[in-house]
Amino acid sequence: MIKKLPEGFIYGGATAAYQAEGAVNTDGKGPVAWDQYLKDNYWYTAEPASDFYHKYPEDLKNCEEFGINGIRISIAWSRIFPAGTGTVNPKGVDFYHRLFAECRKRHVEPFVTLHHFDTPLALHAAGDFLNRDTIDAFVLYAEFCFKEFPEVRYWTTFNEIGPIGDGQYLTGKFPPGIHYDLAKVFQSHHNMMTAHARAVLAYKAGGYHGEIGVVHALPTKYPYDPENPDDVRAADLEDIIHNRFILDATYLGRYSDHTMNGVNEILAANGGTLDLREEDFAVLGAAKNLNDFLGINYYMSDWMKAYDGETKITHNASGAKGGSVYRIKGVGERVFDVDVPRTDWDWMIWPKGLYDQIMRVMHDYPNYKKIYITENGLGDKDVFENGTVNDDARIDYIQKHLSVLCDAIRDGANVKGYFLWSLMDVFSWSNGYEKRYGLFYVDFDTQKRYPKKSAYWYRELAKTGIVE
Repeated sequence: MIKKLPEGFIYGGATAAYQAEGAVNTDGKGPVAWDQYLKDNYWYTAEPASDFYHKYPEDLKNCEEFGINGIRISIAWSRIFPAGTGTVNPKGVDFYHRLFAECRKRHVEPFVTLHHFDTPLALHAAGDFLNRDTIDAFVLYAEFCFKEFPEVRYWTTFNEIGPIGDGQYLTGKFPPGIHYDLAKVFQSHHNMMTAHARAVLAYKAGGYHGEIGVVHALPTKYPYDPENPDDVRAADLEDIIHNRFILDATYLGRYSDHTMNGVNEILAANGGTLDLREEDFAVLGAAKNLNDFLGINYYMSDWMKAYDGETKITHNASGAKGGSVYRIKGVGERVFDVDVPRTDWDWMIWPKGLYDQIMRVMHDYPNYKKIYITENGLGDKDVFENGTVNDDARIDYIQKHLSVLCDAIRDGANVKGYFLWSLMDVFSWSNGYEKRYGLFYVDFDTQKRYPKKSAYWYRELAKTGIVE
């Protein structure tokens, strides 16, 4: 049986401003918390990253030559408003106009994200989205971009609200590096979803000719022993933290009783309270049917079992397999001793998890309209030899995930595109430059690009649509 993707499908590549652009202090760009945080806590910085700020014409030319007809790009908020609010930086505005014009020249549709982990420093230092003033600032920034860039037809408000709260307040791997504060995790999720809803309402009220949505990371959670009710509950609570809470906000405009019972159980074990206001739910409710699309970022699944001890999370940043520990008090622990392949960074490779997430969205949130897979890919220690990388493992990973994507489409899901993370090699937030995802290998010393074996495979896929 031939598996083939539908006509009009987007074969995309994904990037993010801070991970790709470099030029962190160039042409009036304002600071973000990551600038100093990387210097203080990691062994790398985002300068020059992939130098997309200067190399974007070459990268978009590569897109055209390799059949890539869509690109995820994020605007660096602090290139537009260096302090988050106030004075506009005209050089930053001009850069994005030139970038979008080059996309059109190369017949590559830009899907543009307003916030990809990089709140301007002044707002981040004042509490980021835990501070409700940041919600107001984000909406003003979004409204400016909607008006300034009519050439953009696809807008995403946020990339991965879930991992932002997780990284900032649970694992502590993102600035400000707070550990194990579940109340802050949920409050951040809620406030960012409120900001999303307000931006969607502003976009629709403005009558702009385009589409707007949000990108959620949706790692699927399974019980280690499906016959053990405690393991089942652990998987359910972990799912509420990472998936259901934000999906409810997106498509229900509220939190279901099931979700809130889980949230309250988690907070009872870990402490803290939430500030959930009626005016927030009015906004969420007004926007719940206005999302034109959902972006799903999917890399891995997790297997959960019950756990009674204290919270302990160890992030594997080095790529030494087996270095991860993840246990949350009152929730459960992730189990890696399952018969599932995993990467050197302990990410469990389970394509069926993507199918299961799409089916969950389709059945639990039938007002979803359509889906793009906005990130999926394999981070690996690529070996560069003879001018290329023979990344057969990456090809296998992509093919297996696209196969289950075909299954989801066959079973009724409206999926319109797939964006491989990443278009070219970029820097990874908490893993540096050793973990590579790109279709194009980047020599970070010379900034020269080289197509990998996967790039040629992807080009053939884009020509035929045939997955298997």
